[in-house]
Order: sequence, then C-alpha cells, then structure tokens
Amino acid sequence: MAVNLEIYEYINRIIPKDNIHQKEPMSRHTTFRVGGTADLLIEIETAEQLLAVLDLFHKTDTEYFILGNGSNLLVGDKGYQGIIIQIASKMSKIEVMGTTIIAQAGAKLSQVAGEACTHHLAGLEFAAGIPGTIGGAVVMNAGAFEGEMQQIVTSVKVISPDGELLELDNATMEFAYRSSVIRNRKFTVIEVTMQLHESNEEEIRAKMKELTARRLDKQPLEYPSAGSTFKRPQGYYAGQLIMDAGMRGFRVGGAQVSEKHCGFIVNLGDATAEDIMEVIHTVQERVFDKFGVNLELEVIPLGEF
Repeated sequence: MAVNLEIYEYINRIIPKDNIHQKEPMSRHTTFRVGGTADLLIEIETAEQLLAVLDLFHKTDTEYFILGNGSNLLVGDKGYQGIIIQIASKMSKIEVMGTTIIAQAGAKLSQVAGEACTHHLAGLEFAAGIPGTIGGAVVMNAGAFEGEMQQIVTSVKVISPDGELLELDNATMEFAYRSSVIRNRKFTVIEVTMQLHESNEEEIRAKMKELTARRLDKQPLEYPSAGSTFKRPQGYYAGQLIMDAGMRGFRVGGAQVSEKHCGFIVNLGDATAEDIMEVIHTVQERVFDKFGVNLELEVIPLGEF
C-alpha cells in the first residue's frame, strides 16, 4: 500500500517534518533488530496529534499499527504496508504526585521504575528490566518476578476506535495474563496512572539490583530478542517444554532457541524475520507432537514475511 497523497499531505500539516519517515526500516525500531520497511512511520509528540491522525485513519480506513519500543514485535522481511504510529520518547513525560505516578504512554518502563525509586516509591521494581514502554506494558499486562502491571495501575487514558477519549479504571481494564481490554479492542493508550507505596530508597535499589542480576543470570540479554517468545501454557512453563522437546539450541539461519533460556528465540546477529518464524513454527510443532500443548505466541507478528 502506497500512502495516499491526501493522507500524506494531511499528516505533514499536523506532524513535524522530522517526525515523518518514509520507507522506514523496522529493524531500527524492534528489539529483534529484524524487519523490512514500513510505508510510513510517524512519531507522536502530543495527544492532540494522536487524536487527529487516528480520526483521519479511521475515516479513510487507513491501515495502521501502534508501536512503542518494539520489544514484543516481529516485523516481516517484506515490511509493513501501512502506517506505523510510534508513541515513544517524544511522548514520555513522567509526573510524580505523592505516591502516585502519571506517565505518558511512550515512557520506558525502566525510566518510570527509576523515577519511582528516586522518589522512594516501591511497587515497580519488577519492571526495571523490561524494555518496553508503559503504554505497551498495560496493553499486555507486562510482568516479571511475581509482579504485574495490574497490581499498580489505577487508571488508563485511551482513545477509542471512534475517537472518544476514555479513562478506564483497573477493573474496566480486564487485566489477565499478558492481556487486557486494550489488547482485545482497538484502544490506544495515552497515559497511565499508577499507585505505589513509600519505602526506603536503598531497599528499592537493592531489590532492582537483585532482579537485574537474576535476569542477567537466566536470560540471554547479550543477543537481540523480543523477550519470552511464547505465553506460559496453563500448568506448564514454555521454556521447560521446549527444552524437554529437545529444541535447546535449535537454529535456522541466524535465529536460535537460546541455550541459556529456551523460552527465548534470539537473533545471533544475521537472522531474518523468516528465520525467526521458522524456528517459532518448528518449536510449536515439536512441542505439540511431544506433549500435546499448543504454544501461543506472546510476540506479535506484523507485516509480510
């Protein structure tokens, strides 16, 4: 899909020129470091810009995808024939009021966790090493080390598919394992409000340091990846199933089932998206054949492979 000229001209009127990128390589915007080009990528700075482009795209049936830090995304080698709306560093303000933190959707989880620590606020230590944005984190109810976003989120400001501004409370968010109402419906996150609790800064930093050490010990952080490739099947652990199916170290091209943690598929340096998808499909087939368990993707595939 080539971007319609009228749509492109409209975008140029509301988005700064430096924030509009044609035929943008998506390997620059995903933690897998693979993927072809997007027809257009626009970086959002304000909620007003976001409202304007979403209104246009909905009225014109323009295909688009909301991107944060790209830490849970696999873009195909043939790219994405549509418009990427990136909500990241240009829309990442963090505000602390007492024990409440309000963060724009593009703020990185690590930055929000660091800000919480600086203000002696505990509850976000689990998120310090997660590479995504706060917007992406609430969409998928990100979590680690017994912590999840649903434990601290009080409300989320979103734009509905018909352009309505809504504020969803914790119950309305329908948080579940790696899921939320936002993932199930086409809402777009603008801002997240979290409730933390006061604690000793040294204790918070010590906890963050401990969890970082556990990540470094257990996870293949030396290679590009999208974190856990598969959701945890009920009653099992994906990494254990993959290892028990004999898939540890299984490789296609530059993509490999991590020898350090079988729940991760890593880019050894020259992987293609097709390599990664072949590893994914082979792992799913082997695990199902051996254990009768369907491994559901946590990673989101996008575009043409």
